[in-house]
Amino acid sequence: MSTSQAQFVFENPGPAPSTLPGIHHVTLAGVHQGLRELSVWQQVLEPGAATPPHRHDCEEVVLCTAGHGELRIDGETSHPFGPDSTLHLPPHVLHQIVNAGDEPLHMVAVFSATPVAAYLPDGEAIELPWRT
Repeated sequence: MSTSQAQFVFENPGPAPSTLPGIHHVTLAGVHQGLRELSVWQQVLEPGAATPPHRHDCEEVVLCTAGHGELRIDGETSHPFGPDSTLHLPPHVLHQIVNAGDEPLHMVAVFSATPVAAYLPDGEAIELPWRT
């Protein structure tokens, strides 16, 4: 794509409720915006909400902008985090993010792939309810 054909600025809606309970999501940038190697998501988890335990085939970096969470690795190890924390999730690491606070947990995630595939602990692909 030439520079004259590229789109450099995208207007993004705020995160919208998804079919995953307590998770609001918007894909800020990815394959549908012309990216070839990255995806950027914004998510808000309501108090008590959690992502399903899952893994990706790519690296993931999560930036917490507000709220308090807990990162669970392999269903056991827990790592608390709060605003201005950065989470690094290598490829194939089983993880789950839980809102451990009384306020919404706001995050921006960057993936080294587009589209982004997610897998349950048994390896079954998760059909994500949003465009990645």
